[in-house]
Amino acid sequence: MTVGRSGKRLESAASDHPPKKAAAWEHLPDEELLKVRIRELGLSVTASSLETRVEKFHRELASKGLEFKPAFYLADEWLCPDRVPIIGLPFYLAHPRLVSLEKKMMLEAEGDTESWCLRLMRHEAGHAFNYAYRLFARKGWKELFGAFDTPYFNVTYPAKPYSKRFVVHLENHYAQSHPDEDFAETFAVWLTPGLDWKSRYQGWAAREKLEFIDRLMLEVGATPPRVKSVSTPWSAERMTSTLENYYRRKRRYLGAEFPGYYDSGLLRIFAAGDVGAPPEKALPFLRRHRKPLIDGIAGFVPQRKYDVDRLFEKLMLRTRNLDLRLKHSPEKSLMQLTALMTSVLASMKRIKERHAEK
Repeated sequence: MTVGRSGKRLESAASDHPPKKAAAWEHLPDEELLKVRIRELGLSVTASSLETRVEKFHRELASKGLEFKPAFYLADEWLCPDRVPIIGLPFYLAHPRLVSLEKKMMLEAEGDTESWCLRLMRHEAGHAFNYAYRLFARKGWKELFGAFDTPYFNVTYPAKPYSKRFVVHLENHYAQSHPDEDFAETFAVWLTPGLDWKSRYQGWAAREKLEFIDRLMLEVGATPPRVKSVSTPWSAERMTSTLENYYRRKRRYLGAEFPGYYDSGLLRIFAAGDVGAPPEKALPFLRRHRKPLIDGIAGFVPQRKYDVDRLFEKLMLRTRNLDLRLKHSPEKSLMQLTALMTSVLASMKRIKERHAEK
């Protein structure tokens, strides 16, 4: 992710003042911790669980005969800066207290488990290798992956879920979002330990890309990188933002991609599962009506049935997590849910149209 999957920076302010360590901030209640500036947390990759994960990842590279080992630093999110062969890790992964806060504020902490973290590292390493050896400038790269300077879609992008031209590594068919992401995802699949990509992608057009990377790494893998950089843009140790402001911007920017984005709409349709809530749960109700609801909506919106179903999956997940219950008649609940989904899909269409105009 050249600049993180959101496609936009969440923090750009920097300061020449040295970072200050807050005294025992890990013991503060959430409301007080949110007032702390990120640079004052005194975080580092070393002496955290990230250190052993980075070491394990470097061993993965070595097992493939790759000499270049990208450096890691703490940033505001997962990223590899544009054409800079260094990998940024989200600062919250450096401390379990911050992982807990991230889950509370964003409902998940991307990369908090070792397997998830390594999967994301492999993706970012694809960018780092691309930039370190300027692979994107090669004719073969352009022919297979496309133009490196293709504009990025912002948050949303048109994806063909059943296409065999792209590997599947991260969620949401991320390889289809941009040529640079396509290369990074293909590199990640190639690098994944124990994965027999030749068999997995037999008969896929994406296998040609994997074979290209296989040949490419034999050529450059044991050579020093052409581009070396110690630049660390968007470094956590220079972030002047408080945690509270950081999460406010993050939630606002991610919009519909933020897992809790639909909560207010769902809570107008269903009741929260607290004391005195209606007994009938919303989740089994949604499951029963899934097919006719999706079929009906798909007939009146420009999106594919797959996109409508993906939105429905998100709504069901939040319905389960919030333990929602029916508070209206089934007929009224279905009517309101149809209105909510149609409104969200229309909003998604407008976002894509705006990006297509840029």
